[in-house]
Amino acid sequence: MIDKRPIRRALISVYDKGGLDGLLKKLHEEGVTFISTGGTQTFIRSLGFPCEVVEDLTGYPSILGGRVKTLHPKVFGGILSRRGEQEDGLQLQHYGIPEIDLVITDLYPFEQTVATGAPTEEIIEKIDIGGVSLIRAAAKNFADVVVIASKGQYETLGKILEHSGAVSTWAERRMLAQEAFAVTSGYDTAIYRYFSEGERQVFEEGYFRMAIDNPLPLRYGENPHQQACFYGNLAGVLSQFHGKEISYNNMLDIEAALCLIGDFKETTFAVIKHNNACGIASRTTVEEAWTDALACDSVSAFGGILVTNTEVTGKAAESIHTIFFEIILAPAYTENALTILKQKKNRIILVYNSQVELPHKQYRSLLNGALVQDRDDSIQTSSDLQILTVRKPDAREIEDLLFANKVVKHSKSNAITLVKNKQLCASGVGQTSRVDALRQAIEKAKSFGFDLQGAVMASDAFFPFPDCVEIAAEVGITAVIQPGGSVNDALSVGSCDKHGLAMVKTGVRHFKH
Repeated sequence: MIDKRPIRRALISVYDKGGLDGLLKKLHEEGVTFISTGGTQTFIRSLGFPCEVVEDLTGYPSILGGRVKTLHPKVFGGILSRRGEQEDGLQLQHYGIPEIDLVITDLYPFEQTVATGAPTEEIIEKIDIGGVSLIRAAAKNFADVVVIASKGQYETLGKILEHSGAVSTWAERRMLAQEAFAVTSGYDTAIYRYFSEGERQVFEEGYFRMAIDNPLPLRYGENPHQQACFYGNLAGVLSQFHGKEISYNNMLDIEAALCLIGDFKETTFAVIKHNNACGIASRTTVEEAWTDALACDSVSAFGGILVTNTEVTGKAAESIHTIFFEIILAPAYTENALTILKQKKNRIILVYNSQVELPHKQYRSLLNGALVQDRDDSIQTSSDLQILTVRKPDAREIEDLLFANKVVKHSKSNAITLVKNKQLCASGVGQTSRVDALRQAIEKAKSFGFDLQGAVMASDAFFPFPDCVEIAAEVGITAVIQPGGSVNDALSVGSCDKHGLAMVKTGVRHFKH
């Protein structure tokens, strides 16, 4: 294996000419000769650089409306020939094939074309054939050839030219080859997902393909000794106005916060701690919503994540500023609110794009594979409720039941939420029994001075026994919402009737692990 290889001849064929001129200038100064196609060849010559036309090399014109330009042995032979193999060299000499030491190309903008809603015919024409083939050939032969597969690699090649001239090392070529295969694999994945209609056929077809670029390094993982990064276009969802770098745990809480607040239409404020809501309230104004959300559990709010679905005002910010919290998320802030909140240098202030639709599929690595499931997008309304008891819930209770059901949906199982007047009184989350979750919620509500007389209870899953209803009745809870489905549903309904409680069934379980 020879470490250093000279660059004498470059094949250049790109869709996007942006940023190419500076690179061409450096290559020309180093004595590199150019071979190119169509529009790229015209562009190179317009800059005053000599350039051989691919058609002159192959003896064939571009055909089929440009679908076939570089697919020829005289092109791919020059890229794939192994410089250390005598037989390869003899064959190149026999067929008059010049060695190609550098390939600069990019791919048709397939994903961008799909995003415009273009017709099928136009999308299909943006499936690149020649570009992908050139990249794979050059990357395969990285021992001898430099490959530049996207404009994002221009800077790397520029640094090589500045540091070493038209000479590359094995390590540099291998690194560029690795990036090149990332480009082609991501491109093929995008095409596959188009043909499988996005995410819908993941279960039916039996193929799981994901390709996400642009890693964002995070401070650390769940714990300081674990490395972590986020893959995805975070800027499409969030903009950071202020504060320190976001951590792995922050990201988990941010998603929990956005998923929860996204289920509420009224002005709502929530406080998140370890992915669970420790406080949430819906009110007429953001100031009132914040005050009542904090009142749910002012202790757990310390170091929490704050989220609202409306603009944060200066008045609300004055109150918010008095406590320590990690992150605040809102769709907007007044200038006065930002001035107040920015007084703490590490406080993370985020604006989220409420118009962004989160993926409908969720993925989780597990054992030696991955779990895939539909996101729990189900939101119950009053028309979904089946009344099971003699007493019917009144309008205020129905409103609270639906509120409580939204909160329990986003709480770790086993979960119970207690709500009164669209304010979370307390929740019991992550318990191994539903009775424990309820007792935890009651104890917590009492510790913060909540009167549970007239409150409602939501459960993320059915009641296997009537014990939870009995305990709820003892503290004054008057209405219950649950998915139903237990063989003992009748016992829980009978207990409600005995104590004068209303119970409704949704038919939808909301486990969360």
